[in-house]
Amino acid sequence: MKPIDLTLTISKSIPSFPGSPKPQFISWSNLKDDGYNLELLFLSSHTGTHLDAPFHFVKNGIKIDQIPLYRLIGKAILIKTKKSKNSPITKSDIIQFEKKNGTIPNNSSVFFFTDWQKNLKKDNYFTENPGLALSAATYLAQKKMNLVGIDSPSIDLGKDESFSVHHVLSKNNILIVENLANLNKINSKEFNFTILPLKLKDATGSPVRAVAL
Repeated sequence: MKPIDLTLTISKSIPSFPGSPKPQFISWSNLKDDGYNLELLFLSSHTGTHLDAPFHFVKNGIKIDQIPLYRLIGKAILIKTKKSKNSPITKSDIIQFEKKNGTIPNNSSVFFFTDWQKNLKKDNYFTENPGLALSAATYLAQKKMNLVGIDSPSIDLGKDESFSVHHVLSKNNILIVENLANLNKINSKEFNFTILPLKLKDATGSPVRAVAL
């Protein structure tokens, strides 16, 4: 399989989580005056396709620069379950997948394709997105997942203002990747992935370059 880019392009126009600043690309140097081009970036550490460290929701959780590389490179399981607005990915959805494809082993990395990414430019992208039901999150936590990824802007349902799934996964030291793109281009149930965040000291998250191999 050729490498598949699972990453949204960060630009001034990329939709941002409500209340978060829009990315800014500020010209700082140019060829004419300085001999080189250079820009300053101003953006949330959770912009675009990004990784949540457990510290995002847990006081003593590991921070983005403390995540070992082996957790960011490996084999993943892809669960395709198309969901409409406000529709949860349930424990039953996961069990049905397991009945057809075999039990998901402990310590696995799991990615969910919901087809929500097609709504990226719509007003309800952040407010009515699908996400994991609490029962599904608890089930994955019991399996001691390494990483859980999704093609919507949040692992929680858009209407869940308490971020209950974030709390369950983070307190169990499970990494979260959100806003993944192009999962529909992966035709197998398993694939190799690389997800590399910036090594930002003490940060809660980072934009990533995510690739399926």
